[in-house]
Amino acid sequence: MGFDAAFDLVNEWVESGRIPGAVLGVLDPDEPEPRVRAVGLAQREPDERPMTTDTWFDLASLTKVIFTTPRILDAAAAGILDLDGPITQVLTELRQFDPEAWQRRITLRDCLTHASGLPATFPVYTYGTDPDQLRAFVIQRDWPHGDPAYSDLNYMLLGFVLERLAGVHIRDLDAGDGFAWSADPAEAAATEYCPWRRRMLVGTVHDENAAALQGAGHAGLFGTAASVLAFARGLLDGTGAAPESIELMRTPVGPRRTYGWEHPYEGWSGGEACSPATIGHTGFTGTGLWIDFDAGRAWTLLTNRVHPTRWSDSGVIELRRLVADALY
Repeated sequence: MGFDAAFDLVNEWVESGRIPGAVLGVLDPDEPEPRVRAVGLAQREPDERPMTTDTWFDLASLTKVIFTTPRILDAAAAGILDLDGPITQVLTELRQFDPEAWQRRITLRDCLTHASGLPATFPVYTYGTDPDQLRAFVIQRDWPHGDPAYSDLNYMLLGFVLERLAGVHIRDLDAGDGFAWSADPAEAAATEYCPWRRRMLVGTVHDENAAALQGAGHAGLFGTAASVLAFARGLLDGTGAAPESIELMRTPVGPRRTYGWEHPYEGWSGGEACSPATIGHTGFTGTGLWIDFDAGRAWTLLTNRVHPTRWSDSGVIELRRLVADALY
């Protein structure tokens, strides 16, 4: 396995200034323990802090696949939810003032596979400051119907489903072993200076909508390379979710997607050398996780590519593909 070659690429990106820092972690069947290595800075501004293998990252959209997807699928496997039933089986008040509204026909399966037709995203956080009022806004809004697209709104709704089943907000739910909904700023990778919150974000969620909702199904989870790889190991050895759930996570539902995850396609983030039985997902802050079931291998590349601003050319899309191919 080309771990050293892959890490040399990550180091090259850091030395060129394209990303402040990164942690690369690989779980391989020939190695008893994961290999994890860090480089660069966890924070560049206003003060510098080094990146370490124990640095906590805002995992951004990895929340969708590490937290929300397994819990929804496990609830379905347990008979608590019907994936083909409308989301109104739990969110009974969805678009309640229009019984014929198309949104009331959206199923859990539609949301999991990004087939609902809901918009990709929306600045929900600009519509108020009360998190429960914002939940009602999302649930009651007459969203336009479009072509199927990768959508944060799909996973906001799935997060609301989990909240409704548990009777508490997501931030009051157990984030999972090795995960949390925030992190100690002294131990976390900084993300971005936020004009809305007027501060550098460190240890608090980067995604504005997740912040305004005070917990959401599409973003907000924090973790380390070790915790991300431990989650991957659970899927590889079958202990991390119900067997039916893992099978669906691996099942293609189109040219790019499975349930929650992506599978290999030309130009995808997991490179060209992995097996067809690979799933992966990335996060806006610069994170990513890929799991190759045929090879028994998983790898995570965690970067703070949005620090101090998202408006720079980090080249992280290219880096992900190069790292993946180097590992093989």
